[in-house]
Amino acid sequence: MPEFVVWYSPLKLAHIGLVLVSGALFALRGALVLAGQNWAMARPWRLLSYGIDTLLLTAGVTLWILLSLNPVASPWLGVKLLLLVLYIVLGSLALKRARAPAARRASYAGALMVYLFMVSVANSHHPLGFLQVWLTHGD
Repeated sequence: MPEFVVWYSPLKLAHIGLVLVSGALFALRGALVLAGQNWAMARPWRLLSYGIDTLLLTAGVTLWILLSLNPVASPWLGVKLLLLVLYIVLGSLALKRARAPAARRASYAGALMVYLFMVSVANSHHPLGFLQVWLTHGD
């Protein structure tokens, strides 16, 4: 049995768990910021978010290495990485960078939609995620 097999299941479970915790923490902090609760941006919450996201990225990169994945050769992974960049930009706008409340709300909603779509791409291993069924008629 190759050595990576021993690490794959726990690493994949950690990655999935960290995805869920990271998304939930963003959703909570974003909702609190939109509600005017500035403590959601306090240093301990930011550091917790950075820590979770660092572990998440580390787990993801380790899975790429173990599975010899290439974002260019695996279109679903390339799309997922592009969506990750968009999610980070929208999340940053939602939590602190956007000045207008309407822009913060739109960025927050957009970030949540991108997050959910990114999860669907990861689950389906297809660049269209959940849209694959509708756009390709299940082909």
